[in-house]
Amino acid sequence: MRDLYESQRAMRNMRKAAMQRGVVAILDVGTSKIACLVLRFDEAKPLDAEGVGSMAGQSSFRVIGAATTRSRGVRFGEVDAMQETERAIRTAVNAAQKMAQVRVDHVIACLSGARPRSYGLDGALDLEGGMVTEQDIAQVMASCDVPDYGEDREVLHAQPVNFALDNRSGMADPRGLVGNMLTTDMHMLTVDAVAVQNIFFCIKRCDLELAGLASSAYVSGMSSLVEDEQELGAACIDMGGGATGISVFMRKHMIYTDAVRMGGDHITSDISMGLQVPLATAERIKTFYGGVMATGMDDREMIEIGGNTGDWEHDRRTVSRAELIGIMRPRVEEILEEVRARLDAAGFEHLPSQKIVLTGGASQIPGLDGLATKILGQQVRLGRPLRVQGLPQAATGPAFAAAVGMTLFAANPQDEWWDFEIPADRNASRSFRRAVKWFKDNW
Repeated sequence: MRDLYESQRAMRNMRKAAMQRGVVAILDVGTSKIACLVLRFDEAKPLDAEGVGSMAGQSSFRVIGAATTRSRGVRFGEVDAMQETERAIRTAVNAAQKMAQVRVDHVIACLSGARPRSYGLDGALDLEGGMVTEQDIAQVMASCDVPDYGEDREVLHAQPVNFALDNRSGMADPRGLVGNMLTTDMHMLTVDAVAVQNIFFCIKRCDLELAGLASSAYVSGMSSLVEDEQELGAACIDMGGGATGISVFMRKHMIYTDAVRMGGDHITSDISMGLQVPLATAERIKTFYGGVMATGMDDREMIEIGGNTGDWEHDRRTVSRAELIGIMRPRVEEILEEVRARLDAAGFEHLPSQKIVLTGGASQIPGLDGLATKILGQQVRLGRPLRVQGLPQAATGPAFAAAVGMTLFAANPQDEWWDFEIPADRNASRSFRRAVKWFKDNW
């Protein structure tokens, strides 16, 4: 835990240094696309005013470069072929640098997939001085009993999501207040260490420094949920190419994350096999004609499949839109059913508000919101990134929810465990272990 704590702290310090220099790049390494945004920070505004849990909108930066390229060598949101991914990252970063007319050395990346696991921790501390200090917050976090999450896992996020002072709960930042007993609830997210190491080495090979790493599901929720949804309780479902990320927010903090290892590419693959066409053709058919809700009209709407095999009969085939929907719908239902199972396991139904926001590239399939309402519950809406002005038009769609969320994460990160000087002699005597459903009892 200690070495990870130090590496996360080193990345956080590197991010601050890059921001003081004025330029940092955002990298969304996805299964279907790699997006790069170059941010310029306004030096006139202070960058070190980081309150606990701040989730403000755009404050001190503007997007000066943006590029996207087809992803290669990434499966299920994880690097699978190093050289191919490296080439794709270089292409995206070089194009964004060219547009921004500035060289970038530091990138902040996000990763989907990587088998995330959520833990709810809590800790308590008797206050000696009466007034809560920075050191007290560090000590109460250190008193949380960290579960044995395995040597092959790394902690990606460890955030205090709630503080209570004596009998007053629901505090965002108790510093400076007076009381006798300080308690905290923390959310810890672990991912596969190998997935983190692969993305780290891949970025190193591109001659870039990694100045931060975040979960795609988390940053998609930051950019796609409106203030009330973040406050009262909502889930963000980020439907990407190779993985579907799930993040649950409450009181403006992420309190649960998971991922389903299926996404839009699996739907494309089903079309490819069902219609016996190449993947590129299947992707085109899905984008232009796809859907999940069939009507009587769809039996009569014929789609030309096309092809260049040289076999005239084969290349002139047509298929009705109803047949296409018949191929797509079962896979979309499977993804949504899996999401429903993960939300049920997390105790999502115990939140005061059960809003669900769908975002990500695969959320653009026509009729998806209607099908999701049947499977996930009544309060479903389609989301797109909010809060950031000055984006190029191409980067304002649902597919860019994670990339835009990363800009907010870079400019105004929430406090994490490693932002505090955690004492070496960890006092675990007053701590308790709790299951992931911890927020069922708390909120």
